[in-house]
Amino acid sequence: MLQTRIDHIVITAASLADGSEYIFRTLGVALEAGGEHPRMGTHNLLLRLGSDVYLEVIAVNHEAEQPDRPRWFQLTDADNQPTKLATWVARTNDIDAAAQLSALPLGAIESMTRGPLKWKITLPDDGKLVMDGIAPALIQWEAEPHPASRMEDIGCSLLGLEAFHPDAAAIQHFLDQIGFDDKLKVFPLDKGSAPYLIAHIQTPSGPRQLDSRQ
Repeated sequence: MLQTRIDHIVITAASLADGSEYIFRTLGVALEAGGEHPRMGTHNLLLRLGSDVYLEVIAVNHEAEQPDRPRWFQLTDADNQPTKLATWVARTNDIDAAAQLSALPLGAIESMTRGPLKWKITLPDDGKLVMDGIAPALIQWEAEPHPASRMEDIGCSLLGLEAFHPDAAAIQHFLDQIGFDDKLKVFPLDKGSAPYLIAHIQTPSGPRQLDSRQ
């Protein structure tokens, strides 16, 4: 039986410093070091949001070798890469079955590493976000426990995600296809409206929001 849940939310930025400043300004907390993604030429910072969910700030690593394909999450070499909540990633117990069932074009299943961590993830060939980032990439970790369990717990947790899109029905159908059951609600928008995400996060200072429109 397919089981799919929120794995992590993704903040893209022109640099890790920009992303760190954005999270400190909006959530009032500091991030911990992550690592490098050799195949993508990116690196990240992390924030635990539970034992199996986290926040990732990801940016181009200008000291890394240029990848032979477009980077994931629409990251480019441009200095004006916006710092924002870009998308989210859903963890599944069978990425091959979930990808086959998907009515949305998720891309190929690729193997990735960061230090000792190994996983499989769906990646569109052009590096673009699926449904403007409202639909997630799929991920399956190759080992237990979940990486978030090793991160420092500073009192933050994911209260829920809200996803807004003109074709909300297609996104909800996709989530139903892959056995998704977690703290996310999908809302329709008028045709022509720009899609967006809102992440509700509990912090030591109280509840805060990350809004992809900001």
